[in-house]
Amino acid sequence: MNQPLPDVDLAVIGGGMVGATLALAAARTGFSVRVIEAHPPGVAGQPSYDDRATALSWGSRRLLEGLGVWADLAPHAEPIRRIHVSQRGYLGATRMDHHDSGVEALGYVLINRQLGPVLHQALEASGVAVTTPAQLLDYQEGEDRLVLNIRQGQEEQSLGARLVVGADGTGSRLRALAGIDVHESPYEGSAIIANVTPGQDHQGVAYERFTDEGPIALLPLTRGPDHERRCSLVWVRPQEQVARTLAWSDGEFLARLQDRFGHRLGCFRKVGQRAAYPLSLIRAKRDTAPRVVLVGNASHTIHPVAGQGFNLGLRDVRTLADLLAQARADGEDPGSPALLSDYASRREGDLNTVIHTTDALARLFATPFSPLAHLRGAGLMLLDRCGPLRRQVARKGMGL
Repeated sequence: MNQPLPDVDLAVIGGGMVGATLALAAARTGFSVRVIEAHPPGVAGQPSYDDRATALSWGSRRLLEGLGVWADLAPHAEPIRRIHVSQRGYLGATRMDHHDSGVEALGYVLINRQLGPVLHQALEASGVAVTTPAQLLDYQEGEDRLVLNIRQGQEEQSLGARLVVGADGTGSRLRALAGIDVHESPYEGSAIIANVTPGQDHQGVAYERFTDEGPIALLPLTRGPDHERRCSLVWVRPQEQVARTLAWSDGEFLARLQDRFGHRLGCFRKVGQRAAYPLSLIRAKRDTAPRVVLVGNASHTIHPVAGQGFNLGLRDVRTLADLLAQARADGEDPGSPALLSDYASRREGDLNTVIHTTDALARLFATPFSPLAHLRGAGLMLLDRCGPLRRQVARKGMGL
């Protein structure tokens, strides 16, 4: 039997990091909000709240401060004081320092499972309704709302919403139901994710090291349970080597990593559990449909080379929340064609810039052609020596 739920102004499909943040921001505007989440209650069942690390830009910190959650996140957030970018086997490197940009940190790094509880506690405190575990089945268009049909356990339920936000990830069900196609371009490799313990203190430095097999990123983390300094590793490996890499012993894994990364952090001592994630550029051909808007990975899944994925999603959240606040103040429909059109136009420039830049970086540094490698090294050296350009790049990465 189809049991109706109370109608809401906004239904958010997906309660992961972007969806939960959007629900918090939307609730602060005064609109009623319900989150539809596929995974069971509690962050243990939520895939986006795992042991992966997330790099937060300075702009993302400001958004989370505005939502009142940063104070609870700050003890778990390791500041990025400096960024060091280099290319294995060639001269040239770029260094960025927080002092150059006049901020206390260029960004912050958190483990997702530390971020999850804070967001969900804030959701509970804000009174946002959460229906979980529940799946979106389909929807029908009404005169002034969409009627969503969902399944929770053995029961089917329905609810009306004036705006439905798709925050349900790369394989978005809402996107498919709305008839929105995607551009998909796979990359030659997968990201190996793990936490490692270096021989030397990371001192708040984030490293990006480009190699002929793919980039290596090491992000600084807070001290672990054993009080040792740790780094979050993202190591892009050729697809044909992924299974072998996961099967290596800890000793062999660390030795291979040492060979590719070098000794800037001394000798690596420990590695935690490893996991692999295939990499693709996936971009929705449009971000809106009647009373539907896509945010985060439902709209754009990008290469992790610059650590911009979650920050890009939070900028979606900020733009949509600003428009919703204005609509609430003016007594307007949150799902109006004008609001959706305004959202799409406001996000277009930032999305195109970040998507094209990260895609170009991923493909440019994956090319082993020697003359091109020398040009890349020269470019890194030029960026390092040109203060104004370096500061401009840093500010863009900070979301400012």
